[in-house]
Amino acid sequence: MEPNYPLELEQLGTGFRLRKVAAGDEEQLHEFALGLPSHDLLYLRRDISKRPVVDAWVRDSLAGNIETLIVEKDRKIIGNSALIIDTKSWSRHVGEIRVLVAEAHRKSGIGRLLIEQTFAIAVARELRKIIAQMTIDQRNAIKVFEEMGFSGEALLKDHVQDTQGEFHDILILSCSVSAVTTRMAMSR
Repeated sequence: MEPNYPLELEQLGTGFRLRKVAAGDEEQLHEFALGLPSHDLLYLRRDISKRPVVDAWVRDSLAGNIETLIVEKDRKIIGNSALIIDTKSWSRHVGEIRVLVAEAHRKSGIGRLLIEQTFAIAVARELRKIIAQMTIDQRNAIKVFEEMGFSGEALLKDHVQDTQGEFHDILILSCSVSAVTTRMAMSR
């Protein structure tokens, strides 16, 4: 069952809120993206530092093609997640999770919270498998995903090129939704 949003996140402190993306979030999402280190954007399939890309992302979210969650602190976006499902492909049982957290709020539990909430949406959408991609140097993110039941599935050598022309490897992690759901239920 998908959670009801918005949620006040008292466990993080006052002023933290989790909600779904809404019309009118484009400017704030774009500002959030521009505030991230460019290296953080390398694993995304699209460059969200470009406003038209953010506009398309919000449109796709409002149309139900992408599930996007936003964490705000005092009404300013400090993190987000997206669950991308290609409902027209042979892999419509697979979702891809993407998570971004502002540098000042990392290691606070926001990334883990976004993964958990996005996972709950994946369960509600009856997905069977979830993947996540990141550059191999994002050790903290890899650790969080592995702690939640994801494991390495593929390493794509020199898969992305940054703005300075340097190439970076992409790690693909995956998990079985039913295996993680069973593990979570047993740990309660």
